[in-house]
Amino acid sequence: MISAITGQLMRVDDERAHVQAGPMLFELLVPAVDVLELQAMLNEPVTLHTILHLQGDGNSFEPQLIGFLRMEDKRFFERFITVKGIGPKTALRALTVPIAQIAHAIETKDTRPLTQLKGIGKRTAELIVAELAGKMGSFVSAGIGPVKLPTVTKYSAEDEAAIAVLASPQMGLRRPDAERLLLRVKETNPKLKTADELVPEMLRQHAMRS
Repeated sequence: MISAITGQLMRVDDERAHVQAGPMLFELLVPAVDVLELQAMLNEPVTLHTILHLQGDGNSFEPQLIGFLRMEDKRFFERFITVKGIGPKTALRALTVPIAQIAHAIETKDTRPLTQLKGIGKRTAELIVAELAGKMGSFVSAGIGPVKLPTVTKYSAEDEAAIAVLASPQMGLRRPDAERLLLRVKETNPKLKTADELVPEMLRQHAMRS
């Protein structure tokens, strides 16, 4: 059983983190709420608490590692996927806000915030409350308020133009990857404002990490 991995964080995709531990490079599925935090830790040491999940159809199985920055998130996840109809991948995509907020909604039997989580509809939210209410109190932080959706980053026209170049069919990048490159470039080179200035640096950053 692999309960945790410690190593250098090499890359973060939409749903995956790649950690170099000794001679081995591990690919781990990660919850949506951890992606931005992990992106800020690129090339730094990181410890991810892990679950080994077997994905398959009954005839063949593919092992997949799931990683969490915090042990309590791992424990919450293990309880969350006991709800009928919520598999590991659905749960990872649904965890778009801190678990304390989700636990608060469950404990107060408030399904409205749960339906704002990615992939969770009204019926599933009702099922989550029915099966988990009264069991999630340990995950609720003091003074927690209603669930809030993540803030959506607003881009200028020049930013959007730069993203469009790298996310074009010719370049082949996914928009989330192009957005991450843009944010990285703007953080390291705040004086770059126009698409003509941003695109070359984004391409350079992309080439360095390919």
